[in-house]
Amino acid sequence: MESYTGFAEVYDTFMDNIPYRQWEERIKEQLRRFGILPGNAAEDPVNDTAMDPVNDTAMDPANDEAEDPAQDALRQEHALICDLGCGTGTLTEMLSADGYEMIGIDLSEEMLEIAREKSAESGSDILYLCQDMREFELYGTVGACISVCDSINYLLEEREVLQTFRLVNNYLYPGGIFLFDVNTPYKYREVIGDATIAENREECSFIWDNYYHEEEEINEYELTFFVKEGQLYRKFSEVHYQRGYDLATIQTLLLEAGLKFVFAIDAESGDTVRETTERIFVCAQEYMKEQHE
Repeated sequence: MESYTGFAEVYDTFMDNIPYRQWEERIKEQLRRFGILPGNAAEDPVNDTAMDPVNDTAMDPANDEAEDPAQDALRQEHALICDLGCGTGTLTEMLSADGYEMIGIDLSEEMLEIAREKSAESGSDILYLCQDMREFELYGTVGACISVCDSINYLLEEREVLQTFRLVNNYLYPGGIFLFDVNTPYKYREVIGDATIAENREECSFIWDNYYHEEEEINEYELTFFVKEGQLYRKFSEVHYQRGYDLATIQTLLLEAGLKFVFAIDAESGDTVRETTERIFVCAQEYMKEQHE
């Protein structure tokens, strides 16, 4: 799995067309649907009837004071969200500003340095960990895991996806949810495979060459960046590899990992997943812990 190095310093510049707000709203909608509320929810009357996914009963914030310390600690874990492949922390910061307690995990220390700078500027209390999502470790359970913007596609083998899904299942609070997106084979094969994308800006430019390897079903892309430094431009390059996954494969791997598939939609249109869908948004839920309690 390739980590971001030089690309990190210009990542946000070239990602300014990403619909982070749309993703944020979609994620918040599902978090609330499953009763995963921000820390200030007790002050918001609209959340008074949020459902407890463990007991399938309405949660009453007024009862929090009556809970023992152990129950209170569990409630805090339920309100935690882990962002896998958080990158420079753009979405992590958004959800933190919404009142959610956040943990951000990424393999690139360079990306996390930028994320920590954002956190220092905003005053957010986000825990950032430099870890591989195939081997990530948390100190306890979380109410939700999220992973967006191609992060799962960096897992090039199904066994790596399964390994990651199993870890997510392990760290999810009973009834917790996993929200993620994944690019499809169709996107790599028919849309961006063997295409060249270029963009020229005042302070930096890039050339993005794609090469789709049909037999391995892997998309290789070479990124070449030119960043202005004084009167000159510094050039650097990176090579990344991604693999697309179809919905049937994702459903099978979720089941093997002990997660319950809830729904999937076309991430761009919000409609039903079709053969021409380029990115899928998936919702899965932890359910095995409920059965054993």
